[in-house]
Amino acid sequence: MDQTNKETVVDENMRVIEIGGVKLEVDMRTAKTVEKYRVGDGVKVLVKEYSDKYATHPGVIVGFAAFKERPALEVLYVTNPYSGAEIKFLTLTADTKDTEITPLGDYEASFGQAEVLGQFDRKIQEQELAILDTKKRRAAFEKLFGRFCKKE
Repeated sequence: MDQTNKETVVDENMRVIEIGGVKLEVDMRTAKTVEKYRVGDGVKVLVKEYSDKYATHPGVIVGFAAFKERPALEVLYVTNPYSGAEIKFLTLTADTKDTEITPLGDYEASFGQAEVLGQFDRKIQEQELAILDTKKRRAAFEKLFGRFCKKE
């Protein structure tokens, strides 16, 4: 039996495709492209935020979880890369709703790694200052209000 793939054009929207001896009629208006992804590939992540509002974010495939029942792609993506970058993780399975990925074009990554790392550094500094401030407030409470509290 011939195992080559053959295609016959029925009209501009319909094709009969033979794969391994099995003929399939495919409506090209609804046919889907099967994407090939590898760990490290850049992707654009479409996420439903609320109601019917969606947002896209740049991301990268960081892993593949080969679960027997529900294999998953693991994606790391960046939200708000210009004004306080936040890294989020997404586990994408066949059951995932309101989220899609598509390949990220070279022109779509319009921010640099240094910009995002700078955002993280600023966030770390803010958190370190907040910790220092909280420690000072704790010490002040112990010193000034400690005598009014029950000893435990």
